[in-house]
Amino acid sequence: MSYCLNPTCPNPENPAFSERCQSCGSRLMLRDRYRVQKALGQGGFGATFIALDESLPGEPTCVIKQLRPSGTAPHVLQMARELFEREAVTLGKIGNHPQVPRLLDFFEDREQFYLVQEYISGATLQQEVKAQGVFSEAGVKQFLSEVLPLLQYIHEQKVIHRDIKPANLIRRAQDSRLVLIDFGAVKNQVSQTAALQSGQTALTAYAIGTPGFAPPEQMAMRPVYSSDIYALGVTCIYLLTGKSPKDLDYNPTTGEIMWEHLVQISPHLSDVLRKMLDVSVRNRYQSSPDVLRALEMEPYLDSLAQSLVSQPAGGIKDRGSRFDDSAALLSNSSSGYSSAGVAQVAAAIRERRAKVAQATSATAHKLATAKSSGSGTMNTSSTLGSKSQVTRQLNTEGLRAAYTKGRRDFALHNLSLLNLVGIDLSGASFHSGVLERANLSGANLHNSDFGRASLNRANLRDANMSKAYLSHADLEGADLRGADLSYAYLNNANLRGANLCGANLTGAKVSDDQLALAKTNWMTVRPSGKRGLL
Repeated sequence: MSYCLNPTCPNPENPAFSERCQSCGSRLMLRDRYRVQKALGQGGFGATFIALDESLPGEPTCVIKQLRPSGTAPHVLQMARELFEREAVTLGKIGNHPQVPRLLDFFEDREQFYLVQEYISGATLQQEVKAQGVFSEAGVKQFLSEVLPLLQYIHEQKVIHRDIKPANLIRRAQDSRLVLIDFGAVKNQVSQTAALQSGQTALTAYAIGTPGFAPPEQMAMRPVYSSDIYALGVTCIYLLTGKSPKDLDYNPTTGEIMWEHLVQISPHLSDVLRKMLDVSVRNRYQSSPDVLRALEMEPYLDSLAQSLVSQPAGGIKDRGSRFDDSAALLSNSSSGYSSAGVAQVAAAIRERRAKVAQATSATAHKLATAKSSGSGTMNTSSTLGSKSQVTRQLNTEGLRAAYTKGRRDFALHNLSLLNLVGIDLSGASFHSGVLERANLSGANLHNSDFGRASLNRANLRDANMSKAYLSHADLEGADLRGADLSYAYLNNANLRGANLCGANLTGAKVSDDQLALAKTNWMTVRPSGKRGLL
């Protein structure tokens, strides 16, 4: 089919190889090159179409956006043209990133402006949630780990997207990577420093963004980089609940979204999302690296109040025995921390991490000793010290019963040496847990969270670990023969001596340096999807 681009055409659909529209007589071939096939949609300033580029071999598919303002007032036309040209400039500048559509062409034809960009085949996250259901905690962490570096890249180019939402994130069919689309609302060259000092940026002539996803300062025409952080946080809530902002309640006093009663996630991730969604620009995460650092922090650290030599007036707010250390460092200027206080916080964090790592190592050693001497299980609370650092013990029956009853949070639990062959633990959280020498052969661990967990010498043969979150996990000596690790997140995981013979690593996030430490063979499927030695 050939589709007519004349905005006033009463019947734009035409036979495939027509030269002119049968309804209005307009030429159908755009620039003697692009044949439009169908309309995709229309926004406030433009209409989008799928087309074939008949000038290239194979006639590849592309997306054409036509400037088509909804109003005819001079200021609306001027705004539309500026935004359209801005989108072209932005795509030309950042479109070489693999998660951003490439700009292919930009031109004026018959007094109409057109933008041609790469076609991304796949479903949006909005479509994905409607078809497959909501995300687990591990799924949201994986989502953030993929989108935050992209957002960092965009912000480094001095660009604010201003319309991040599930409908603008497409999971590309060919490699399952997320691609951010629709840069029609971008704002360029915003001074973040000036924004924080004065509370505003240069005003735009139009409030742009999707209500509910855009934070208050953006709707007030004063967007900053952290406005995209807020929109990303709202997107996470949608992924966890399947509810758009218009279906959620708001706190009438603070204006904050009321979402926590709708989800079952760890207090750590809840704290991170709460800070992403803070209506105050000053209290929100200021950049993507800030959020990434917070996600990598141990969720079980005690409040650092006891570790500080001196504290600011009023002390430190303790959220449920969990302390977001990056947040404290970021907010010290507004809460009265001195530079010495910041140094103390950082030193306390490093010291506490070292103690936790030492305690975990000591626990594993005692467990192995107890097993070899036949003394059975042991209570690890005395080894780990304070209550928040206790690694709780569970046997096979207790774990299976708890999971069957709907429990999914097993963070900090000690499951070492347990026989869990073929067990279904999909979507569960074992963050910072101890599963050394556990037998998980053939287990369903799809979408589960093993961040910072110890899986040393665990038997994971033929286990389903697709989309599992394994950041900083210890998999040294683990048996992963035949395991499905497709699209798993393995950044910073220890794979020294891990047996990956026959394992499927398609789309997994793992470096060549990590894989060089593991055992592989010709049956191992690499992240690229190709089979062979690494």
